[in-house]
Amino acid sequence: MSVCLSVGMTVASLTACVQNTATPSNTEVEESTETVEGSGAENSEKIDYLVLVNKTNELPDNWEKTVKTVKITNSIGDDVEVEEKAYEAYLKLKEELEKENIYVDLDSARRNVADQQRIMDDFTKSYGADYAAKTVAAPGYSEHHTGLALDLYLIIDGKDITENEDMIQYTDIWEKIHEKLPKYGFILRYIEDKEYITGYGYEPWHIRYVDNPDIAKEIMSKGITLEEYLGKASSDKPEIDLGNSKVFTKEELEAAALQVKCAFAGFSCTLKSLRYGGDECNSKENIDYVNSLEEGANYTRVIEIFTDFHTPKEGTVVFDPDKDMKDYQWLLVETENDGWQIVAQGY
Repeated sequence: MSVCLSVGMTVASLTACVQNTATPSNTEVEESTETVEGSGAENSEKIDYLVLVNKTNELPDNWEKTVKTVKITNSIGDDVEVEEKAYEAYLKLKEELEKENIYVDLDSARRNVADQQRIMDDFTKSYGADYAAKTVAAPGYSEHHTGLALDLYLIIDGKDITENEDMIQYTDIWEKIHEKLPKYGFILRYIEDKEYITGYGYEPWHIRYVDNPDIAKEIMSKGITLEEYLGKASSDKPEIDLGNSKVFTKEELEAAALQVKCAFAGFSCTLKSLRYGGDECNSKENIDYVNSLEEGANYTRVIEIFTDFHTPKEGTVVFDPDKDMKDYQWLLVETENDGWQIVAQGY
């Protein structure tokens, strides 16, 4: 075994850095403000518009009984459920965008915990528990449960642009949309280079309603996440060193590092540094080793990444509290044209 695998490894199923996939829709939207049955509309109790739901913070217990929602029907007959004030703000945002010939539509918003559990169960049944854990947000830990997270898609020259890889190319349009978000109490939720905090890659279409335009403006102007604004994450930037590989391109190393950063968000720790382990890890011996970890695996390449981080003072389960962790190892593998995935982590 070569040096990069000389330490003990813990095989783990980790949530991958998976982006939401938009569903197709047509250009015209028929909207109704019918309150969703069972949404809690009869309850006068107020909700917290700064609620934090992420990979380590669960949806509050009474949320689904308290939140008031409306259901709109989009152009292809799909229902989209949204928290009522977030929807009102979205309509104002949409109206202003259309004055500048920018057209958007709602792809998805609220998804209740029961639906998320059914998705998890279906993926587990079809693909196994490992795959499900890597690709589906754990029930109770998706921001979409709140009804405050809205996924948009673009309509350009009468054509629906719904696929992530297509939408992300329209950088100028997204910039104009993002500039207007704070005015209506929205923020861009998953921003670039903050994956180690949010657990998700850059999603220009995923906006989050926080209700207060002043708070939204502060978050957007500072380029911070909701976690940072609430004091739940450090704003100190980690040191990233991907080296000068002769085996992997810069883009390939960045893609592998992105997976690690997204998985790291589930630690509730402060990332200090992330660095590439070196080309020597991608040896035949190590490839044979990672293939031995999973029956029927046919991985063709392997990357090693190290992280240094500090554990939180309270709530740590896996690690000792308030401790500096050095050279924490991540092992990622890839089959040809299939993307990187984490197969092992630890010392």
